Amino acid sequence: MTAEIQRTPRSRVRRLPQRGSYDRAVINQVLDEGIVAHVGFVHEGSPFVIPMGYARDGDRLLLHGSSASRLMRLLAAGTEAAVTVTLLDALVLARSYFHHSMNYRSVVVLGRTVEVAEQNEKREALDVLLSRLVPGRHGDARPTNDLELRATLVAQIPIEEATAKLRTGPPADDDEDLALPYWAGLVPVNTTFGPPEPAPDLRDGIEPPAYARNYGRRPTDG
Repeated sequence: MTAEIQRTPRSRVRRLPQRGSYDRAVINQVLDEGIVAHVGFVHEGSPFVIPMGYARDGDRLLLHGSSASRLMRLLAAGTEAAVTVTLLDALVLARSYFHHSMNYRSVVVLGRTVEVAEQNEKREALDVLLSRLVPGRHGDARPTNDLELRATLVAQIPIEEATAKLRTGPPADDDEDLALPYWAGLVPVNTTFGPPEPAPDLRDGIEPPAYARNYGRRPTDG
């Protein structure tokens, strides 16, 4: 993979272009840290945006859902989509209403979806989805059976037309506002994961695994 994704008229950041990044490492880091993607598409003339779990697998994103889902049937058939992942890092409190903002990292991936239809590849894609969502869980639960495989659709979208956009740093107050008697700064936002809660019907003597006790979102290799 190249170090930078080629810019296109659709993916080029126009508003505050200095915040845009086409660096694959930056894009991959945001995608690997996120959990929920918002998938935008147009169906029968109406726009939709649906939140979904996802996984990055190299230079593609994997999406999955029920074969009875209208969304998944549409994605599997192949449609133009916009997939967005956003990580919120801080609220930015400025001295003026106008300059309040947020520190964030976001990625938009544009492209046409394709079904992962071949059965072995589909099973492997589902393994990747589980491993990316909960690293360490693969091999520590019952694998997908044939009935479940038929009840599931998997679609992919290539990470070929994508942009990261980021805001960092303190408020950008106007010089004439710096002496105003109002507090300004950042309110950091951190996503934390609590201790595992056992299922009410869990058998006695099964302890939560280390990957559940120590769960966190980290960039992956590849």
